Amino acid sequence: MKRVPRPFLLLFAAALLTACETVEETGRRRLRLPFLTDSYMNDLGAQAYQEETGKYKVLRGTKEAQMIERVGQRIAKASGRDYQWEFKLLDAPNVVNAFCLPGGKIAFYTGILPICANEDGVAIVMGHEVAHATSGHGAERMSQGLAAEIVLAGVSVGLDLGKMSTEKKETVLGALGVGASVGVMLPFSREHESEADEIGLRFAIRAGYDPNAAPLLWERMAKMGDGGPEFLSTHPDPARRAERLRELIPRLVAEEKARAAGGAAR
Repeated sequence: MKRVPRPFLLLFAAALLTACETVEETGRRRLRLPFLTDSYMNDLGAQAYQEETGKYKVLRGTKEAQMIERVGQRIAKASGRDYQWEFKLLDAPNVVNAFCLPGGKIAFYTGILPICANEDGVAIVMGHEVAHATSGHGAERMSQGLAAEIVLAGVSVGLDLGKMSTEKKETVLGALGVGASVGVMLPFSREHESEADEIGLRFAIRAGYDPNAAPLLWERMAKMGDGGPEFLSTHPDPARRAERLRELIPRLVAEEKARAAGGAAR
């Protein structure tokens, strides 16, 4: 695999200043380098999905697996994105986490199900993770990483994870929101997390789930304390998230009702 020459990498970093897109649901301007196309990111997401889900037993046909599929399909429809959606439940009771990679590749670890508590709680987590993908947070963070000269430190531009060194692979996986066991990438920013909370809550409301499950979920997370799961280490304080979500619910419910009414009137 050939590395991109240094002059081109510098051009990419400069392009970061002008390569902006708009997040549809919030109107926020996001950074995205030109070569990180949807096709590129979706291919990378598919490879990362195979890499991560291959580490665990995939549960199929169980009540919980069927719930993940059912909720996932409803949230996917609510997002309005025509991705090649996949939903997997991984047998990992000690992993309190979930992720959605570019292109709609979603996995829940069984360890997060007790925190979700019920189907509405699963929908809140599902919406949040789907929002990371639909908002292009992975591509934005990879753009930020390239500008920070991560590529110059040795990450080749290419889609074949199988040919990357462990460190390079972890860098890419970390940018996409999964893995990163060596800590070479920062977690999603608080801005990304807050945006995914809001957009994910919209998706859950559109899909017919109870939005009040959101603050309850984060209050359960808060009770896990400082010794809680790794999931908490890369996210804002759960108690504050619960408070913010509780404040958002009335406005988002009203806006989604108006949106649905407007669509029915056309």
